[in-house]
Amino acid sequence: FSYTEVKSMENTAPELERLYFALAARIDLPRAQKRALISDFRRAAEVLVSRGLSPAEAAARLGHERLGDFYLSAPDYWYPLDDAAKIYPMSMTDGWMSVFRLSAYLDAPVEPSLLQLALDLTMPRFPFFAMRIKRGVFWHYIDGVKRRFTVQPETELPCAPMNVAAGDSQSFRVLYYGRRVSVEFFHILTDGTGGLAFLTALLWEYLRLSGEAPERPGPVETEPCGEECENAFTRWAAQGQEPGGGFTERPAVQLRGRLARVRPARILHFELDAQALRLAAKARGGTVTALLLAFMTEAAHAASDESRGDISIQVPVNMRKFCPSKTLRNFSMYCSVRTPWAEAGEAERLLPDITRQISERASETAMRGMLASTAEMVRLLGRVPLAVKRPAARIAYGFLGERAFTSTLSNLGAAKLPPEVEAHVEKLDFVLGTGERARAACAMVTLKGRALLSVTKLTDDKTFETRLLSLLEGAGVPVKLSGSMPYGA
Repeated sequence: FSYTEVKSMENTAPELERLYFALAARIDLPRAQKRALISDFRRAAEVLVSRGLSPAEAAARLGHERLGDFYLSAPDYWYPLDDAAKIYPMSMTDGWMSVFRLSAYLDAPVEPSLLQLALDLTMPRFPFFAMRIKRGVFWHYIDGVKRRFTVQPETELPCAPMNVAAGDSQSFRVLYYGRRVSVEFFHILTDGTGGLAFLTALLWEYLRLSGEAPERPGPVETEPCGEECENAFTRWAAQGQEPGGGFTERPAVQLRGRLARVRPARILHFELDAQALRLAAKARGGTVTALLLAFMTEAAHAASDESRGDISIQVPVNMRKFCPSKTLRNFSMYCSVRTPWAEAGEAERLLPDITRQISERASETAMRGMLASTAEMVRLLGRVPLAVKRPAARIAYGFLGERAFTSTLSNLGAAKLPPEVEAHVEKLDFVLGTGERARAACAMVTLKGRALLSVTKLTDDKTFETRLLSLLEGAGVPVKLSGSMPYGA
């Protein structure tokens, strides 16, 4: 805004005039984006004044100093992809990319103007999320970008592909619908741990602007540290662990049903009592994850027409619990739990073997061995030109990667939100985008004693989720079912 433009605004209070002029000194963006960013502050100020704040109080709450120099200095940083992320851009097709979603359901409808400003103010805390994907000679990499990021009303299906090839592209999106705030991430950028950290900071800033959270201290006031953007695979792979394999899985049994043209075809949320789920697992001598894997294995058996091969469920493992790191980039590996189809028809009988497999395959020794194998593979492929690696990676992913799994279970566990944020969040959900072949993927996150298990489907066949519901209820776990198509509010 120019001096004339600010003065032309009707009834602009002096305190807000000073705010808009001060903002101009902190923003060096193309003219349209600069105007839009200052307009974000103006619209937020109008909301606050309409809620009874004085112009001076509104100007103080908006806190333009929180922008720092994020929108002022040109980004001079870029990052090589972490080891886990290097396969994602190479294996993308026109209709598929690895995207996941985290959503928070608030106790009041979302005010879009305040959410937009909250995003503007949160981005300086996560500069390594302001990235775009670029192609190098040997690998893709992520490059810093200076721009205004926007929130959008939710109009598409969850986890839709992102146009990461565009010059001003971004690898995440912030959406709102009713009381729900969602952030979707291309997996190249972060994993569930980093995604939840970003969502938590965004919610804090939104609630602070709304007057529902204190001014300080908060997640956005914490300075970014270098370790948050490190490739933790590189550091921990150098600790001397021998490579441990994990990349030679056999093709697995796939669920029946015609692949839907519109994806995901269905998203179902099983809202569970977390204590009842823990008691059901304990009574059967297993963990919650093992019990869910046993139930998923039986459900997959019922939903498959194949009679040979293994039912294999992929289980991501957060490496931070074995290899301490503050990184907010990807730092997860996976193990697989495999059961011969002929033996997979009764969940409770499977539980001891599934418990054993998790204990062995998700152990620190096994996971660090797989981490070392990943680093070795990256090293060996390092000098192969990307033009050669990319088609090979797409073939490998299509014929070995996704085909090696029947389904996925990603359990984020109990989310830890600041009390000031948790007081206004009724529940969280965690949704995995669909693959190209695997017809069901499951993800779970727990908050306030509610475990929300989300099932993403690639087919309209309902056998898998129907059997899963029956098994949970049969184990004495109350289930509140929601979702389906379109995505449930």
